Amino acid sequence: MSQPVFFYASVVVLAALLFLPASKFIWVMSVRRLERKTGNPLNDEERAGQLNRARLLALFLVIIFSLLFNVSMLGMPQYG
Repeated sequence: MSQPVFFYASVVVLAALLFLPASKFIWVMSVRRLERKTGNPLNDEERAGQLNRARLLALFLVIIFSLLFNVSMLGMPQYG
């Protein structure tokens, strides 16, 4: 396997492994913050909205983290 393919495959695999725990953590923290702020529990529609928001935020975070982690561990792939 060539170096660039291995690098980008490593980025994708690490991001995929981190996505579920990161999105769940962001979702729980977001729901707790809103419930504390409003003073009452959120309904199912509001929780679903927070879950979609958490997933989008987690997607960006895990991709950036995975890319930076792999750059620090493997270095940037050399082309040519």
